[in-house]
Amino acid sequence: MGLSVSLKKKVNGFTLDVAWEIEDELAVLFGYSGSGKSLTLQMIAGLIRPDEGIVRSNSKTYFNSSAGIDTPPWVRSFGYVFQDLALFPHMTVLRNIIFGAPEIPKDEKVSRAKEMIEAFKLKGLEDRYLSEISGGQKQRVAFARALIRQPEVLLLDEPFSALDHPLRLEMRRFLQEVRERFAISVILVTHDFDEASSLADKLIVYSHGKVAQVGSLQEVMNQPSSTEVQMLVNTKKL
Repeated sequence: MGLSVSLKKKVNGFTLDVAWEIEDELAVLFGYSGSGKSLTLQMIAGLIRPDEGIVRSNSKTYFNSSAGIDTPPWVRSFGYVFQDLALFPHMTVLRNIIFGAPEIPKDEKVSRAKEMIEAFKLKGLEDRYLSEISGGQKQRVAFARALIRQPEVLLLDEPFSALDHPLRLEMRRFLQEVRERFAISVILVTHDFDEASSLADKLIVYSHGKVAQVGSLQEVMNQPSSTEVQMLVNTKKL
């Protein structure tokens, strides 16, 4: 069980060649900007097609280049929160959340959206537009939209990077609450070591399009596999 990926992709002179797996845990893809972390997330989600590889979650194969399997993004059991959240300013909070479940029947879609509004403490904001809610509330809307489909894995592409420090701390606590409530595996992309160290069950360290090391935070800090990894985990913010 869990998520297993093996991915290869050449794009604009950059080569990504990674393989790793996670169980029921919060895994952080960690490393310098440009090391292939977000590209990995986009390929898992089906937004970018790998040149070669496999994406498998809980025994279901979503991508296999050898077998010709390439499941569309909206069918894959992954929730995705983008760095810029990718919410729609012309839609209300409720409509933004519902947008995350295009394939669910209308009646069920509305009832699930109401459950999400309750779960993410957005009650009373259903008919408001994004310009009328706070930054933290926007984050909650993005998470609600990602989880309305009840995915197996939640993919987070630096969703807290634009927030000020107090709100980032609040959203880290919020993410831990989400994990407990929804019992979901999470993959978080970040190059902020404070964020990685406060959240990660497993650290997957990227370097120049490859996996430099995989392990718990303590394993990576105590036994770094290279000088570069040692520099990464001893730098507060990269």
